[in-house]
Amino acid sequence: MSKVVVMDHPLIQHKIGIIRREETGSKDFRTLVSEIAMLMCYEATRDLKLTDVEINTPICKTTVKELKGKKLAVVPILRAGLGMVDGMLNMIPAAKVGHIGLYRDPETLEPVEYYCKLPADCANREVFVVDPMLATGGSSVAAIQMLKDKGVKNIRLMCIIAAPEGVKKMQEAHPDVDIYIGALDDHLNEHGYIVPGLGDAGDRIFGTK
Repeated sequence: MSKVVVMDHPLIQHKIGIIRREETGSKDFRTLVSEIAMLMCYEATRDLKLTDVEINTPICKTTVKELKGKKLAVVPILRAGLGMVDGMLNMIPAAKVGHIGLYRDPETLEPVEYYCKLPADCANREVFVVDPMLATGGSSVAAIQMLKDKGVKNIRLMCIIAAPEGVKKMQEAHPDVDIYIGALDDHLNEHGYIVPGLGDAGDRIFGTK
């Protein structure tokens, strides 16, 4: 079964508290989402493998650690996931970025793909799928299935706020994908919104209503 890591870092908790507030405007919301993604990235990459490399310092030869082998990719689920990309790239600037676009069919409520553009060598990369909210889990499950269909084997999901229903659905569908969560909330309401949550992350990032 996949690992579920709920971040307990005080800075992450503090910043999530601010983005939950109704009065936090788009500009501050965007900045904070980016900062939270950066802090979460720091925690979620803790187990990346290292290798020894010999270098010259201004003083002498020495052996230092570098990231080993697998390169990284960040794949936001459009559109709210875009708000997390810059924070991730601040931590791992060499990562490539892919994009997956999904919308929910109003009749079936199932996610439908409308866009998918991934780095050519995505199958050889460690991929971080990012989306601020894991609510029903439908979009994340579908996006990760799209990646697997394209040969990607090493996938992690990062979301700022999750509902237990979404975590359960993700674990059932993709038991091999570790999930990194900023805060695990109480439940989903009848409209599929996370409670207490923060409303619609996409609308709050981009200032749309």
